[in-house]
Amino acid sequence: MKKLIAFAVVTGILQSCETTQTKKSSPLEYPITKKVDTVDTYFGTEIKDPYRWLEDDRSEETAQWVKAQNEVTFNYLDKIPFRDQLKQRLENLWNYEKITAPFKEAGYTYYYKNDGLQDQYVLYRKKDGTDEEEVFLDPNTFSKDGTTSLSGISFSKSGKLAAYSISEGGSDWRKIIVLDAIKNEIVEDTLIDVKFSGISWLADKGFYYSSYDKPEGSELSAKTDQHKLYYHELGTSQSEDQLIFGGTEEEKHRYVGGSVTEDDHFLIISASVATSGNKLFIKDLTKDNAPLVPIIETTESDTYVLENVDSKLYLVTNLNAPNRKIVTVDASNPRPENWKDFIAETENVLSPSTGSGYIFAEYMIDAVSNVKQYNYDGRLVREVALPGLGSIGGFSSKKEAEEIYYSFTNYNTPGTTYKFDPETGNSEVYWKPEIDFNAQDYTSEQVFYTSKDGTKVPMIITYKKGIKRNGKNPTILYGYGGFNISLTPSFSTSRAVWMEQGGVYAVPNLRGGGEYGKEWHVAGTKMQKQNVFDDFIAAAEYLIEKGYTSSDYLAISGGSNGGLLVGATMTQRPELMKVALPAVGVLDMLRYHTFTAGAGWAYDYGTAQDNKEMFEYLLGYSPVHNVKAGVEYPATLITTGDHDDRVVPAHSFKFAAELQEKQRGDNPVLIRIETNAGHGAGTPVSKTIEQYADIFGFALFNMGYSTLPSEKSNN
Repeated sequence: MKKLIAFAVVTGILQSCETTQTKKSSPLEYPITKKVDTVDTYFGTEIKDPYRWLEDDRSEETAQWVKAQNEVTFNYLDKIPFRDQLKQRLENLWNYEKITAPFKEAGYTYYYKNDGLQDQYVLYRKKDGTDEEEVFLDPNTFSKDGTTSLSGISFSKSGKLAAYSISEGGSDWRKIIVLDAIKNEIVEDTLIDVKFSGISWLADKGFYYSSYDKPEGSELSAKTDQHKLYYHELGTSQSEDQLIFGGTEEEKHRYVGGSVTEDDHFLIISASVATSGNKLFIKDLTKDNAPLVPIIETTESDTYVLENVDSKLYLVTNLNAPNRKIVTVDASNPRPENWKDFIAETENVLSPSTGSGYIFAEYMIDAVSNVKQYNYDGRLVREVALPGLGSIGGFSSKKEAEEIYYSFTNYNTPGTTYKFDPETGNSEVYWKPEIDFNAQDYTSEQVFYTSKDGTKVPMIITYKKGIKRNGKNPTILYGYGGFNISLTPSFSTSRAVWMEQGGVYAVPNLRGGGEYGKEWHVAGTKMQKQNVFDDFIAAAEYLIEKGYTSSDYLAISGGSNGGLLVGATMTQRPELMKVALPAVGVLDMLRYHTFTAGAGWAYDYGTAQDNKEMFEYLLGYSPVHNVKAGVEYPATLITTGDHDDRVVPAHSFKFAAELQEKQRGDNPVLIRIETNAGHGAGTPVSKTIEQYADIFGFALFNMGYSTLPSEKSNN
């Protein structure tokens, strides 16, 4: 991901008589990582945790370890001969104007734009009837190093006020700033310590938001598990904000959100104990002291309010409908026994939206978008003609909007924005990027391969036309496989640079994802999690069998839950790939639930405290616990951020320490730790480009390239 030049970093604070070091045969000398005598007992089984000390993100000792690891890593990366060429090509290709779909508020049209290499997108606006563009918010001015990002913005019902949230250093903790949108002036004190929150206005009076009490200890790693919904009234201090939900033991949930319907009639509250399944409540805001009425009081389904017309609610649910359906019910008696099917469940997964007085039902058919337009009486208006096979986003607006915007993309087509007329069904290009990339030179094909247990799994493989299937094409196999998240085709500048080098990019739709609904998701959770790894392994074997690549030219990649996927796959089948690229991964499966909001992931993973069987299952694949001495693991570049407070970097730290100690042979094991960075959202463009240059450079270098493949074809 050859000969390596030794580089030793030994700092006094890391030295200990209890330390161990990588085998002397390795050409790389890694920082010495001390071991501590820490042992946990699970159901009578003792589990050593020698690198527990790396969980302390506030200690000077951990900071010195991070510094030492980065010195080794960047010394290695600096010696890759074509790294700067990759960075330059990434910069050149990235350097094109990007504009998002517009939206209207109070006589202005707003849109985001990036001139090319700006670290953060800028929010612009034009006053209706003019072409004069003005900057409304420029996150590039929020901090000197570009690491403070705009996380979201919400306008009041009149559009005259706005509240926006910012993230500093990539943290999930947010601050909320309130503006007079017309004057573009801050109107009150900043709200602080907000996390996992939307911003939903009630008229122009105030807004609802969610957060946790600030935890004791490290705010980046300490556990947070009681989410609360607040109402902030304009003109008052945050200390006076009204607690709406989540303040009692009965109302204790890990994720709580509140939203107001477009007509200001209802407050909708969703409460979850995990990332799947929610309770749902409704409150009539037109009546004083109206009670909070339950719509559904169990977490056995994912249900939310899509729309309302007066007291008629339109709900999206997977209750007894794994692929989701839309039902209607009156708000006066909204329990499930009163629901009526509006758009019935089909064999394809439904993801609806609303705009211009219509409902747009997007269906995922083998990970590709299909859209049908309905009116509020349930009549099918039309199947929307899309530009091609790929992914769409958008089809959402206020009820009174006269036009709707949507984006279209696939793996070799840069995202294009279309304007859609909901009355005629006609689409026209609103904005198309001018990018130095000829999509016609590339192709995507969808294949279906067979996993270990006989399950058919789809995969989209994208590459430059004309490559030979001789097993020598550098290939990235990217996966996720969890949390009901679907991987649908989309263009990426970084992937384009990889494919320009003759690289193959393959994305399987693994179990655990949402591509085929709830059943597909559940088939990759808890005691069935191994299905996900088996699907990924089978994808790699398919690519090798069909000659797209071979083990010497294969890199596996994934982030977060996908980082777990890479960690588990490389420890189970280390000979299968040449390079492993686990990013911000969940890698310690016995302790993940003890950090920040990690306990909320138990729906997918289960926890080591659940029972002996679950503990043993997790121990059986937990990457940190399955690194074995004397095994030759692939060249590994672990990436994480020191401010990641979602998947804390200790996961990556401990995995790196285990691999560096036990690795046999010459394949490098490096960890690249981005400072002042989090889980990925809001990462500055400049940092993103540097990361991809390092990742691609590491992969190609360890596949044996001394020059870029495009300079000397190996086909």
